[in-house]
Amino acid sequence: MDAALQRTLNRVEARQMLGPDSQVDDKALAFAPNDPALTDPFLIMAEDWFSSPGFECHPHRGLETVTLVVDGVLEHGDNLGNAGALEPGEVQWMTAGKGIVHRELAYRNEHAHTFQLWLNLPRAKKMTASRYQDLTRGTMRQVAAPGVLLDVHAGTVDGVTGGADTHHPVQGVLAQLDPLASYDLAVPGEHRLFAHVVSGRVLVGGRELEAGQTGWSEPVPGAESTTLHLAAPDGDERSRVLVYSGTPLREPVAFGGPFVMNSRAEIQQAFQDFQRGDFGPVPRQARLAYDR
Repeated sequence: MDAALQRTLNRVEARQMLGPDSQVDDKALAFAPNDPALTDPFLIMAEDWFSSPGFECHPHRGLETVTLVVDGVLEHGDNLGNAGALEPGEVQWMTAGKGIVHRELAYRNEHAHTFQLWLNLPRAKKMTASRYQDLTRGTMRQVAAPGVLLDVHAGTVDGVTGGADTHHPVQGVLAQLDPLASYDLAVPGEHRLFAHVVSGRVLVGGRELEAGQTGWSEPVPGAESTTLHLAAPDGDERSRVLVYSGTPLREPVAFGGPFVMNSRAEIQQAFQDFQRGDFGPVPRQARLAYDR
């Protein structure tokens, strides 16, 4: 591909360690919602290590959450009747839409290590129907190349389409690279892209990132397709990098705790609707008896 269409990184940021709180044993922000225009359509990505209590029942509206399990087992349930558990490498794609109440816990209060990405919904889809999608190991679509394995969560990579049905153009992969392996990832030119190194070190667009760092690449106007070059340096461990991209919405963003809308009035309405019970009952299901 023409070198002019090779993606480079416009900025790099390190995760911010926040430490333990009332819900988690430790917490970090891969990136924070300081300026949504810089990360659009992505809002925030948190990394959490938790045992008990985890994230008991809480509401969401106006966004999607994409949760990747790194270690342990994540138990989840919601007031739509969905319940289950996810193992390392599996992904939960939850569309909050018009309103959902759910919980995310460490199975048996043992241990869970997760990344959770908040993906904004366009104004026209803010009040879409709520739903869950689980991308399990048995159903995960993959792309294999020498020394490289890609879990394709969303979008189409090398003819392989991820299992997530999205409301907005998004591509997402978790790439695993052996030492000295490389891969050219095709990315739509209109997408803003981030690459977060989960473990090891990875050359992303010619710049070396280490675990905990996130590199950003801006849309390339006029380019139908671009390429992001990924390469692992020499070493003893396999590297993993989470690469997500999407078309910016370029719409106003209003945050209100677990709600993300386009105006303060809509945030106030979301709180009123939840308090009135319009999101449905808070789930009361027992803890899972899980043994997959």
